[in-house]
Amino acid sequence: MFRPCIVIPYYRHERAIGALIERLRGFGLPCFLVDDGSGGAAAAVVRELAAREAGWLRLQVLPRNQGKGVAVMSGCAAAAAEGYSHALQIDADGQHATADVPRLLALARAAPAAVVTGVPVYDASAPRVRIYGRYLTHALVWLHTLSFEIRDSMCGFRVYPLAPLLALERAGGLGRRMDFDTDVLVRLHWTGVRVISMPTRVTYPADGVSHFDYLADNARMARLHLRLFFGMLARLPRWGWRRLRGLPARSAVA
Repeated sequence: MFRPCIVIPYYRHERAIGALIERLRGFGLPCFLVDDGSGGAAAAVVRELAAREAGWLRLQVLPRNQGKGVAVMSGCAAAAAEGYSHALQIDADGQHATADVPRLLALARAAPAAVVTGVPVYDASAPRVRIYGRYLTHALVWLHTLSFEIRDSMCGFRVYPLAPLLALERAGGLGRRMDFDTDVLVRLHWTGVRVISMPTRVTYPADGVSHFDYLADNARMARLHLRLFFGMLARLPRWGWRRLRGLPARSAVA
């Protein structure tokens, strides 16, 4: 079964969310918009949007800010409860090329057990420091997975199969904030979920708002990479034994 929807984690991107919803409406997919405790004017904007777009837009409001990972998983759980099989995650800040939504969905429909994720193609608007920082994460992810399958683990434009995603959440320990995107992709890969990459244009609007905290979020990412490294080491004997038996290194119980 392939029954997709859209999930948008939202936190104080009131200047971008209206245009994003306008661009997504034409795809005919229900959308779960999760307000991660924005409060104030930012919350009022999405309440008005939800009232105006009530036919296809569902709004969840978390009582306090808990992080991108919590918002994404809340939306995905609500989508699964309504019978959807896949969730297209897209960030609320307007950076992602919504014209690529059909391409992502086509790849997901052709390989419904896989995660399909965007690989950013940046233009001149992208801050150089953000791009260079991603290269370090790419290299560490290749180490954590002993694979080059995950070309970019940080892009917030992807399609998840909901069953393995929610099973992973039930296992516990997923990153809750800016560490979520990388953490969930590595851990899905460990369980045997294939990762399919698709180049997609990413822009940084001149008036865009970033909630990335260079101190707290970089410290969070450092802790994540340490945890994933030791997780990889713990799995090495099992992966090696499977290879000796002629089996794939990863499995649903990796």
